[in-house]
Amino acid sequence: MSEISCVELFSGAGGLAKGIELSGTRHKAFVEWNKDACKTLSYNYKKQIVYNTDVRLIDFKQFGPVDIVSGGPPCQPFSLGGKHKGNTDKRDMFPYVCKAVSVCTPKTFIVENVKGILRKSFSTYFEYIVLRLTYPNVESRKSEDWTEHLRRLEKIHTSKRYNGLKYKVVFRLVDAADYGVPQRRERVFIIGVREDLGVEWVFPEKTHSLEALLWSQFVSGDYWDHHNIEPPKIESLDRRVQKRVLQMQKQLTLFPPPLSPWRTVRDTIGRLPFPDSKGSFNEEHILRKGARTYPGHTGSYVDSPSKTLKAGDHGVPGGENMIRYRDGRVRYYTTFEAKRIQTFPDDYKIFGSWTESMRQIGNAVPVKLGHRIVSSLIQAIR
Repeated sequence: MSEISCVELFSGAGGLAKGIELSGTRHKAFVEWNKDACKTLSYNYKKQIVYNTDVRLIDFKQFGPVDIVSGGPPCQPFSLGGKHKGNTDKRDMFPYVCKAVSVCTPKTFIVENVKGILRKSFSTYFEYIVLRLTYPNVESRKSEDWTEHLRRLEKIHTSKRYNGLKYKVVFRLVDAADYGVPQRRERVFIIGVREDLGVEWVFPEKTHSLEALLWSQFVSGDYWDHHNIEPPKIESLDRRVQKRVLQMQKQLTLFPPPLSPWRTVRDTIGRLPFPDSKGSFNEEHILRKGARTYPGHTGSYVDSPSKTLKAGDHGVPGGENMIRYRDGRVRYYTTFEAKRIQTFPDDYKIFGSWTESMRQIGNAVPVKLGHRIVSSLIQAIR
């Protein structure tokens, strides 16, 4: 069976890349402009396939035909926490994803972005992205803006006269926690499969659920037994969670929910030694002081999945990327812990200062989520 090859754009720390690699794929190239991220990629993969350059300067012909084009274009133009400029933002790199697909003609492509790209104000541009990826060879003309290009693509899409390169494109908003990642992280995946392959594919089924976690914590009690700790009082829980727990207890059956429990912060990093300022356990497991809570930013409760790890424009956002214990104490995640939350292997090294390392990790696709989706895709295209 021939080896599956991949070219990845906007690789960052390589979370999606690692998930793809674990699916049995060989990377031909990583394209990434950030120098620290390129050091991370060069250490964990092969230095000679890391292109530390602006994607707008890359000649994709040099990579030849590939099976997969992947990547997460900068999310800031569409992020709920950004300036919401969308297609008018100079950081909008979707056109270069389309260019890579057009040149490399992969069997499939995987594009990841933030939930904000689905908001109503971006709906027309999102339609444009999907059609642009569906017909990657239909490039915009010098005389037309994206809205004019969109109208031309719509005409092609509703006609039966197009015989060029075409992809079947689907997209879905997924929560990483539903696939065994110890983090509530909602991201949009846009998947395309080349039409001439005649492949049928659907997003993989969820494997984990909140209902199963609450059952293990407040019905069977298995969660607390496993960690050898006393359960908290139901009164200490969020009101919405209290309501769900009481409902489950009233409708008690012998059969637990069918999926596995969401994984929590404690499940993932609870057995690690408490970090110190010297990094005695691991050089990436260093205690950083200054964590504090404020309205809307109270940290991630230790017995729930982590809140979304954030990158921020200037490193670690204040009040976020923190663990919150049952007694109310908070502290920042260490780089080592953040890697685990994003399901990176423990020996995967992240280069750069603490704020830069956390930025890379916060921008990454959880390895386990990438692996789950890509494994399913590879099985289909093979």
